[in-house]
Amino acid sequence: MTGTEHRLLVHDGTFAVLAPSGNIAGTPGTTTPDGLFRRDTRHLSRWQLTLDGSAPTVLVPAPEPDRDDGPAAAVLTPRGTREAPPGCTLFREQAVADGVLTERIRVVSNQGSAAPVRLSLTVDADFADQMELRSSHEYPRPDAVRSAVSRPDGIEFHYRRGPDWHARTVITADPAPVETVAAEMTETDGTARRLSWLLEPSPHGAVELRLRVAALPHGAPEAGSPTGADGARGPASIRSELAAARHTFVTAEPCPSRRTARPELARACEQGLADLAGLCVTVPGPDGVPLRVPGAGVPWFLALFGRDSLLTSFFALPFRPELAEATLLALAATQAETTDPKRVAEPGKIVHEVRHGELAAFGQVPYGRYYGSVDSTPLFLVLLGAYAEQQGAEGQKLARRLEPQARAAVQWMFAHGGLEDLGYLAYRPDRGGLANQNWKDSPGAICAADGTLPTGAVMVAEVQGYAYDALCRTAELARTAWDDPGYAGRLERAAAGLRERFGADFWLPDRGFPPLALDETGRRLDALASDAGHLLWSGILGQRRGETVGRRLLEPDFFSGWGVRTLAAGQTAYHPLSYHRGSIWPQDNALIALGLARYSLRAEAARLAEGLLAAAARCDHRLPEVLAGYDREDFSEPVPYPHACSPQAWAAATPLALLTALSR
Repeated sequence: MTGTEHRLLVHDGTFAVLAPSGNIAGTPGTTTPDGLFRRDTRHLSRWQLTLDGSAPTVLVPAPEPDRDDGPAAAVLTPRGTREAPPGCTLFREQAVADGVLTERIRVVSNQGSAAPVRLSLTVDADFADQMELRSSHEYPRPDAVRSAVSRPDGIEFHYRRGPDWHARTVITADPAPVETVAAEMTETDGTARRLSWLLEPSPHGAVELRLRVAALPHGAPEAGSPTGADGARGPASIRSELAAARHTFVTAEPCPSRRTARPELARACEQGLADLAGLCVTVPGPDGVPLRVPGAGVPWFLALFGRDSLLTSFFALPFRPELAEATLLALAATQAETTDPKRVAEPGKIVHEVRHGELAAFGQVPYGRYYGSVDSTPLFLVLLGAYAEQQGAEGQKLARRLEPQARAAVQWMFAHGGLEDLGYLAYRPDRGGLANQNWKDSPGAICAADGTLPTGAVMVAEVQGYAYDALCRTAELARTAWDDPGYAGRLERAAAGLRERFGADFWLPDRGFPPLALDETGRRLDALASDAGHLLWSGILGQRRGETVGRRLLEPDFFSGWGVRTLAAGQTAYHPLSYHRGSIWPQDNALIALGLARYSLRAEAARLAEGLLAAAARCDHRLPEVLAGYDREDFSEPVPYPHACSPQAWAAATPLALLTALSR
């Protein structure tokens, strides 16, 4: 990253987005909002340092936490000239862990005589909900009150709504500020405060200021003492501990980077695992036992997501099976038991996402526990079957434990998902939530080649492949783990029937390719889309068609040189900067690569992997959520998609899937 970009600190569901100086400005309308976030709420919206009333100059930007060869701290100085060089230098260290931002500022005198320094921090907490930050829509908040309360060693910010909702941010300092005053107003209620210290380092000596910001969402326990465990530890100590834990996770056996002779793949696997270590969040399992599962991505999706967490865990399964076990248990704990149209919930359905912010809690958005996903349920069964197959006795044990949830998921596919009455898994657009409920969930993503949209229920191609694979794998579980051959036979017959119907309905004879979807009228949405590659992964296509589809995906209108586009170029609906209608998604390509390997298209899988790894190498070996669809021959560097999450879990796990595909 360059010195002009934000820095990210992330640990167990809490993250801070900081300027290179270490500041937070809380600027509205940015692609990536800065601040300190926990449980979908911004707990720190201003954190701006000045020296003697002026913003310091950044000599060395704040370091990135997963770069062991970088600087230990940001280096700042007051303004100076050649004739009058700065009188002091500031070394600013920051770390995030356990819901707390910890900071250490060391002021070093550059002079042979004593010279006091007035250091100030302008601080505020707007308690903005991430759902509101992502959109231009403003949500009413009746009876909401924000306040700031001074304390001897700092300041507390409070946010109350109604009689019960209460979130806090507690800022403490050692030494205590000498002054706390109202800062210039950036909000109508004027909660911003300026905390000031008069620091007096001895000639060529140093003095320290230690700060602690505890993000305490609604329902969180009381704040610990600032001199407690993480208050006594400085940022360097915290970062060292997190780096050691990250190193253990990255290098544990089986270690993917040791299983390839390709340096680019090894580096990408290492970076991907390092990112996954930071993106894991703690959620409750079926018995309330805490579990560590992959959160989907920063900044917008650091939470349990059914589809994202499942596919991330599938990609990582050969190397970090504990992620799959935790994800399966966490999703079993949130499986729907009743029907709730507002949340698109039906018995047996696997959750799409779980949110904890104010807007979700008050029902102003449906995402508190939202089930608007047609594919999370079959993917749950796919991962359970894959885990049981790989993990032997332990896998069979988990399959027996989750037998009730697995059977309920199968029942949902037939009774509610559409297999029984439509013959396919289907969804209807949710006007209060997601218009599309497959992985391409943006409005307009599911369309015909000319851009026209479906009518009524939507049956997307790749989801039928997931359903087929889910039925096959669950039939195997019924035979091996549940001792129910009768149930296994019924699922096998259902899978065979689905495959036969799919072969007749999901094919464009004149194009030699599957349509993106069918709608309720029976119309084939004839867009040529990357979703067809998922059909290779699930195995629903016969060998001949599979080979045809696999080779077609590597032709120039699909394959940009960096990866396969979500829509082939040249179609009316294609747009290289559209979220799902021409962009390139690493996780989409990971499934395609696994599918190519399944159909023995090894040369095609190797070519696809080379493109993705070349893109990763140009992004410090970290694949972002999505890239623009521009051709590699026209642009020698991958063009970033402007709103991509990075790091993002299933993109981070993509190199692991590539390693698996290339090893077959």
